[in-house]
Amino acid sequence: MTNSGEPNKTTGQFHSTKGNVVETIGNLTGATSWQTSGKKEHAEGEAEYKAAQAKGYVEGVADRVGGKKDAIIGSVTGDRSKEVAGNLRQDKGEVKQNINAPA
Repeated sequence: MTNSGEPNKTTGQFHSTKGNVVETIGNLTGATSWQTSGKKEHAEGEAEYKAAQAKGYVEGVADRVGGKKDAIIGSVTGDRSKEVAGNLRQDKGEVKQNINAPA
């Protein structure tokens, strides 16, 4: 995980790939310690990536729901700027959900 303690897709992917490389070197050389540490780093990287993906998806849901609520309230009250801001937040949430949707 990153220094902030928050899962991060980029560092997760880096550690997943690095773990694969270390494991491969271990397989080629017969170094079991490298095989083991590579598998471990790969698994940790995958877990961090998936945690960051899930967090992003949940944030996208929150933005979609909050944006929809604001857009409706803005529409009902005639507050055009609130309606537009709500629609933009809803769209942002949808994009964030799509980017972080599980495969």
